[in-house]
Amino acid sequence: MVEAPAPSDLSAAAQVSALSLQVDLLQLPPEVPAPGAPALRGVLDHLFAHWLSLPETAALLASLVHKAKASGAAAAGASMLPSMMLQGGAAVPPLSPRSPRLSRRPSSLGSGPPHRSASPLRPPAARSAKEVIPQFYFQDGRPPPYEVRKQCISTVDQLFAGHSNGLRAPEFRMVTRELCKLPTFFTTVLFDKIDKEGTGFVTREAFIVFWVNSNLMSMDSATQVFTILKQQNRNYLAKEDFKPILKDLLDNHPGLEFLKSTPEFQERYAETVVYRIFYCLNRIGSGQLTLRELKHGNLLSALRHADDEEDINKVLRYFSYEHFYVIYCKFWELDTDHDFFIDKENLIKYGNHALTYRIVDRIFSEVPRKFTSKVEGKMGYEDFVHFILSEEDKSSAPSQEYWFKCIDLDGNGILTHIELQFFFEEQLHRMECMAQEPVLFEDILCQLIDMIGPENDSYLTLKDFRRCKLSGHFFNILFNLNKFMAFEARDPFLIRQMREEPSLTDWDRFARREYVRLAMEEDGEDASNASGDVWDESLESPF
Repeated sequence: MVEAPAPSDLSAAAQVSALSLQVDLLQLPPEVPAPGAPALRGVLDHLFAHWLSLPETAALLASLVHKAKASGAAAAGASMLPSMMLQGGAAVPPLSPRSPRLSRRPSSLGSGPPHRSASPLRPPAARSAKEVIPQFYFQDGRPPPYEVRKQCISTVDQLFAGHSNGLRAPEFRMVTRELCKLPTFFTTVLFDKIDKEGTGFVTREAFIVFWVNSNLMSMDSATQVFTILKQQNRNYLAKEDFKPILKDLLDNHPGLEFLKSTPEFQERYAETVVYRIFYCLNRIGSGQLTLRELKHGNLLSALRHADDEEDINKVLRYFSYEHFYVIYCKFWELDTDHDFFIDKENLIKYGNHALTYRIVDRIFSEVPRKFTSKVEGKMGYEDFVHFILSEEDKSSAPSQEYWFKCIDLDGNGILTHIELQFFFEEQLHRMECMAQEPVLFEDILCQLIDMIGPENDSYLTLKDFRRCKLSGHFFNILFNLNKFMAFEARDPFLIRQMREEPSLTDWDRFARREYVRLAMEEDGEDASNASGDVWDESLESPF
């Protein structure tokens, strides 16, 4: 076989290609196929591979690449050149973008392992421009737009103007309400959050760092309240976290000014408000109020209402002093030895002996809720708050859960006809003792099923009660005789009251008339002679 000449430029390479096509010039042996024969292609491929393996060919290619780089042609057409480098006369694939420190090992053509093709998920090494993905997660919330931030800082400058040393707590109340859009009784807790050193001042710079730079200003109201009230390294609110805002409320709200002379009742009022908040919002009873529970509740609107309304008794949700007065006096009436605990015999007297022994036993077995009194067989004040709110408004979701657990004897999440009969038996016995016409359980059962309208008539679930507005009547039939008889009587006066004030809950109506009754007893008047707003509890209709 004749060796091809070693050309030194591109024209020589072209000559070699031409010679490779002229079989007779290569002086091939006779067995080589003639030009144009189909078998000639294999012979030419063999010759071309042999030519590529020659050292002179490698030197030629290296010289051509060097000249191309020197002339600048490679820069203009870099995207068209293969991404590889020459080393030791052999082609080497580029390093992976994720493995820049791996060494390059030369391999001869055909002797080494096959080259792996680049992953389609990895960008080519020669690509200079990288795709930029905008940030979509912000730990402290999405920063506010520039114009909003600028306007906020301008307002800060106005509020802090003339106070080079910063604002004191009384002066800071305007910042809390006008700039932060929070109730004014958040001033103390917000002030202390910023003034961590206890200097008694909040400077402009410190406020901007806390409110603006941390993006607190761009959060929703629930997240703002949650962030301000919670302790560091906690993801929930505890009962003690509400003490600062309630103390500020008691010190500055005009509707509670009369309580300043009785600090012990200020403390009881604050406790009652917190217990009511957790009763409505913290449904699992863990004592740890989460941000999700805070967002789903109505506490924020109640806080704003309390800040705008001078008459605290008009704030029926959580903050009404009259509601606190009724709860505390009811507890005090039952706590005959005034040790601030109630036992089973005390609770059976509630509502003029309205409840059955069986339901009271279930309450003291701590099935619906574990007692916080830590005294066996004793109910504390917080436990009583949960009880009275559940008893006087059985249509609310927390009350439905409370009494459903009491009726569910085996705790399997459903109420069977046997469980319903168990509680109604005592009601039936009490009706017979009072010379009332007894009602057969079969008739009552039909009434109960029609009242709730469950998905399955053979049992009832908590979901069935959620869809029903008559759950209060259902529970009263089973274990509250006074309210059961009132429901059967259908007092027209009470029905009219409910139609005239549909926004009031059963608890609101109960607290109103009980407060009037207690106020009359304290003044030495006969509550039974009162007209209009007061009536006997035994005539109450849950309708």
